[in-house]
Amino acid sequence: MFQPRIPVNPLPTGIVTPLVQPTFTADIAPHHTADAAACNHHHAPAPAPSSAVRLTPAGLAVVVAGGAGAVLVVGAVLVSMLLAVAVSAASVAVCAVVLRSLLNGQQRRR
Repeated sequence: MFQPRIPVNPLPTGIVTPLVQPTFTADIAPHHTADAAACNHHHAPAPAPSSAVRLTPAGLAVVVAGGAGAVLVVGAVLVSMLLAVAVSAASVAVCAVVLRSLLNGQQRRR
């Protein structure tokens, strides 16, 4: 069960994928295939994208509430993990004290 097994490869199918070696050239020139506008129509220019995100007061309140909620959830998780570590440390300390008293009691009886 614990000994490694070598996988058996299936029989070859006859389809061989060729190995392609990349070729690098020193001068790479852009290739233009067609003109940008071949028609005689006049189109309006595209609007410039806005540079900043605009938030309404309601949107800002939602973002602040979401951030505060995320901070509270992360804080609760971290506090619960700290509490779990503290409880574990206390139980280990109690076990150590009990074992120490038991071992000291056995040495006194001898």
